[in-house]
Amino acid sequence: MNILQEFDTIAAIATPLGMGGVGIIRISGEKAFEIIEKIFTNPKFEPRKFNLGWIVDNGVKIDEVLVLPFFAPNSYTGENVIEIQCHGGLNVVKNILNLVLENGARMAEKGEFTKRAFLNKRLDLSQAEAVADIIHSKTCDFAKATAKNLSGVLKEKVNEIRNEIFEVLSRITAGIDFPEDVAEPEYSYLIEEFENIINKIDKILLNARSSNILRQGISVAIVGKPNVGKSSLFNALLSLDRAIVTDIAGTTRDVLKETLDLGIPVTLIDTAGIREEGENKVEAIGIEYSKQSLNEADLVLFVYDSTQGIQKEDEEIYNLVKDKNHIVIANKCDLISERNPEKVYLSALTGEGVQDLKHALTKKVCDIEPENLEFVTNSRQQACLNNAKKALDQALLAANIQELQDLISIDVKASLLALDELTGELITDDILDNIFDHFCIGK
Repeated sequence: MNILQEFDTIAAIATPLGMGGVGIIRISGEKAFEIIEKIFTNPKFEPRKFNLGWIVDNGVKIDEVLVLPFFAPNSYTGENVIEIQCHGGLNVVKNILNLVLENGARMAEKGEFTKRAFLNKRLDLSQAEAVADIIHSKTCDFAKATAKNLSGVLKEKVNEIRNEIFEVLSRITAGIDFPEDVAEPEYSYLIEEFENIINKIDKILLNARSSNILRQGISVAIVGKPNVGKSSLFNALLSLDRAIVTDIAGTTRDVLKETLDLGIPVTLIDTAGIREEGENKVEAIGIEYSKQSLNEADLVLFVYDSTQGIQKEDEEIYNLVKDKNHIVIANKCDLISERNPEKVYLSALTGEGVQDLKHALTKKVCDIEPENLEFVTNSRQQACLNNAKKALDQALLAANIQELQDLISIDVKASLLALDELTGELITDDILDNIFDHFCIGK
């Protein structure tokens, strides 16, 4: 995008295309009010008040709409913004958008509304990324967790750390630049401050794995020999009859996948029963797919028939599983009376133990309950935090050996720059374009 385009008036459809009650067209930029006045029959705008009227094209009525005005800087983008709420039919929304474009706006690029909000200081970069996370969230818990970032929780924590680093740098700089008036800070002070700040960064990074799992999800493969109830368990976890279940061994010939919301997005994989030789070529291919899914899964549910106990075939399959993150499940527990308290018993038929298994799945792969996360971080933010920590580790090492404070300040400045990159105070165009390219048009 060239510099002249940055300040054009832009427009886009802000709601999904298709049949619906309401469609919204958003306009942002200096000419927003000028454009709406050309096509709207009731352009007497006041802040925070809807106007009811008609969108017209050369006197021809297109649709009766509500128009909501936002006056700069009190808008999402920080610019003059108009939102046109029309009926949600595909053609009427497109007709109004085309009319807006014909009267002076240009089509917005991906994420351009949020990019303008960032450039106009309405959001910092962590909040802008939270907008994309909310839009693309795969689970309710992740949407709630990332909403905390949008509210500025991560921004506040990073700014708190940044202010502490800046205070240390200011004291070092003052001692270097004005040695006659200001004494250099004691090395004991520097060591204490660096250790304190590093601990705060570590606390944020501690939840990095949980953040990544919440965002990306995990894959869980259900494996076992034929007819131990893998497909029944698959259906029970999903609460629907997705896989065909019969008492005929080898019913499942292919790999089935469905997404399950357990607070984290889980790709549940039902595999063909593993045995030495399939009865035909199709089953043999299915077994090979099962082994591949087992190797690629983040977690494996090894299922055996509790009425038969673990037999030789089960042991052979378990040997493929034992070195991976796994849970051993004794299925068909409704048919037995005695149980070993050290084993996980479950009945896919009656549902006994299914909820406990769902909870165990979450605990097995996630270090923290999703609702207890103070905020989430993405890989870019984690890289910035790690860079800040590495620079402070170097500064701490130098302070411990009482290196010249002029040299220590170099690493302290590097840590500040890393945090500035996280919040967007210091950012390259390439990184910025990459972030907003993952947004949808209209946001």
